[in-house]
Amino acid sequence: MTSYPKVERRLHAREFVLKDATIVADNVRIACSVRNQHEHGAELRVDPNALIPERFLLDVPADAITYRAVARWRRNERLGVQLYANAVRLTPQG
Repeated sequence: MTSYPKVERRLHAREFVLKDATIVADNVRIACSVRNQHEHGAELRVDPNALIPERFLLDVPADAITYRAVARWRRNERLGVQLYANAVRLTPQG
């Protein structure tokens, strides 16, 4: 049987990264990590039991940016998001 290479269906190549991040919505903060990222999206790792809202802010201290994000898919601890704009940088929690 012939095996063919897997066809890449993504429009944008993703860069593997490992960054701590926080999902912020309605006074809720959920710790997560960014596993791969490109200009328009990212794959996050989150607690599989966490309730993730459809729209939220994604604070990424390593980038010194807070992104506006929309959840697009979820498989267990993996969460695919669309990053559609930069938001105002969140102030550090003290």
